[in-house]
Amino acid sequence: MDAYTFVFLRFLAASLTMLAVSVATKNLSLEFPNKRLILILGVTNGIAYLLQYVGMVYVTASASSLFVNLSVVWVALLTPLVLRERLGWKKSLGVIVSLLGVVFMTTNLDFAAITGGAIISDLLVIAAGIAWAIFIVYNKRLATGKSTVQVVTWLLLFTLLPLLPIAPYSASILTSLPLDAWIAIIYTAVMCWVVPYYLWLKGLKHMSPVTSAIVLLIEIIVAIVISTLFLGEVFTVIAGVGAVLTVIAILLAS
Repeated sequence: MDAYTFVFLRFLAASLTMLAVSVATKNLSLEFPNKRLILILGVTNGIAYLLQYVGMVYVTASASSLFVNLSVVWVALLTPLVLRERLGWKKSLGVIVSLLGVVFMTTNLDFAAITGGAIISDLLVIAAGIAWAIFIVYNKRLATGKSTVQVVTWLLLFTLLPLLPIAPYSASILTSLPLDAWIAIIYTAVMCWVVPYYLWLKGLKHMSPVTSAIVLLIEIIVAIVISTLFLGEVFTVIAGVGAVLTVIAILLAS
């Protein structure tokens, strides 16, 4: 299964899951607030995933992780412009410290590991991070709404729009996908998108987008721990320093 088919089927599964939840909870309606904003953010989300997946064909995993998580910087720059929120010195320091933590954890200070890709591919992944920064900042307006289930459902459906050109090719290989592929699709759709996005949107109601972007960096710490425990990767001192810096950044931003 190629990356493009995977991302389409992942969001198709996520959309069908939320449609079922919306019907079961009687939250499905064609009339809902912020319709234009949800459409724009859904399409932005889909484009961001396409940019990342296309770019990752030629970008190393460490470089991709670094470039995508630069979104914390873009969020810090966009928030005062879009939401008129002042960062303050603690959040500003938190952004700087978190950036250092990201560099430590994703590169292990081996910068040769992030220079192996083509420039265009690097720019595509960086663009994905910028798109997600826009996504994070403007989601603040959705977080104040009453029906989170409805927001998640329609946003996922709109995310499918830029992914639809992949649909014909994806349909042709559905019957040949093995069971482990379907497990990966369903697991990442539900446990790595539907549930986290719902919880994040609920939490975003009570915090700044900048704080949320910094807190989300705990994802890298969790990834390092899991890869150490289950994949046999070595937990380095440098990665440990990066994890500590990230925790300090979270405390500063919070």
